[in-house]
Amino acid sequence: MLTIVLGILCIMLIIYIVYIQMQLRNINHQLAKRMLEKTKQPISLELINRQLNTLTANINRSLAVEEKLRFDSIKREKNFKELIANISHDFRTPLTAIKGYQQLMENDELTHNQKKKLQIAQKHTEELGQLIEHFFEYSYLINSEPELNMERVNLTNLVTECLAASVPTLEENNLVVHIEETPNIFVFADKEMVMRIIQNLIRNCVQHCNCDVDVRLMSMENAVISFSNPVKNASEIDVNRIFDRFYTADKTRSSNTGLGLSIVKLLAKQMGGSVGASLQDGLLDIRVRLQLLEN
Repeated sequence: MLTIVLGILCIMLIIYIVYIQMQLRNINHQLAKRMLEKTKQPISLELINRQLNTLTANINRSLAVEEKLRFDSIKREKNFKELIANISHDFRTPLTAIKGYQQLMENDELTHNQKKKLQIAQKHTEELGQLIEHFFEYSYLINSEPELNMERVNLTNLVTECLAASVPTLEENNLVVHIEETPNIFVFADKEMVMRIIQNLIRNCVQHCNCDVDVRLMSMENAVISFSNPVKNASEIDVNRIFDRFYTADKTRSSNTGLGLSIVKLLAKQMGGSVGASLQDGLLDIRVRLQLLEN
């Protein structure tokens, strides 16, 4: 009789253990479903077990806290984007007025010293204008979903044209750009966006380089645009953050917001591309990868 009772207890215990395992699998299934389908459905439990019920309640509380944190983060990000957009618009009006008054002053009879001071003011005004344009472009990219005009683009020709158009600025800053001769490389991309990427890479060189810049185009799994140049403050540059908004290794932050490379990253991402950077032996190499098309 005792053997029969023990046998029945063992069978009941096995059934109970199997049922608990089924409930644990069910909890895992519900958690996986929440992650894949991004639902807010709380975790439910069919078995009446105090420990499992406590576990489920704690999981639901944790999920609720996480959901609130995510919502707050999205809200802060939205407010930040709106702030950037408003700032970029608000700055344009007084800047236009400043440029207008500077042009009027040029027509006046000024002493040599006054002309020199006006030229310095105009230089800083132009720098401020570039910063505002960066703010405006960045706010536009993060607040909208621009319509892409994806087409077959001759990347080699486009890079050459952008560099040729930037020769006066490069010479003014005593920069020499070396570009390797390469066969025509074609990409499937938005031509205007690719042009803006190249222009931002050139502008980045103007701001941070004081020596030669090497430009290479490579055809691998993707089409790659590479801008590389030696840097003096190599130890201060974090290549893992170089494309983050507002990151800059320039401690003075004189005319640099760190938005230029952030814009490059956003543009590349919108076209299905990617960016990367490496720093080795004092040589910074910035690369943009775009979808390659066969010639």
